[in-house]
Amino acid sequence: MSKLLKWLSVTDRFSKLYLDRLLAPWGLNSSQHMFLTKICRQPGVSQDSLIATSYVHPSNIVRTVAALEKKGLLTRTPSEEDKRTCRLYPTDQARSVVTWVEQACAQTEQALLQGFTEEEKAAFLSGLMRMGKNITTLQQIHRKEDENDV
Repeated sequence: MSKLLKWLSVTDRFSKLYLDRLLAPWGLNSSQHMFLTKICRQPGVSQDSLIATSYVHPSNIVRTVAALEKKGLLTRTPSEEDKRTCRLYPTDQARSVVTWVEQACAQTEQALLQGFTEEEKAAFLSGLMRMGKNITTLQQIHRKEDENDV
């Protein structure tokens, strides 16, 4: 078994568990935090924009947005330009917890990078982003090939 794949999987699983524990007091989990912070930073962002920029399956985004709305953390408003598209706005409740959510994320990152020098942190982040771009590009190529086969 590849050490890289094994440790990426271990790191992903346990960092999510750690972040879940930190976010639990606000009724949030590790799959919701990035959408909540994005909506708070960019009020009125379209749901389609979240789909285009998050590398998450659209059905998961729809489910997460619905869960955040049900918790009273965002509102959906039909777009003026296209009524089929929704704009997402944070509620006062979301604005009151987003700082805590960002702190939980920062605490998780600190735990992950404990003992790294600043140079190691920069090199690791650069390499991780490069790996992410490599695999998403490859996946997009295969998706297009699959579509052409149909």
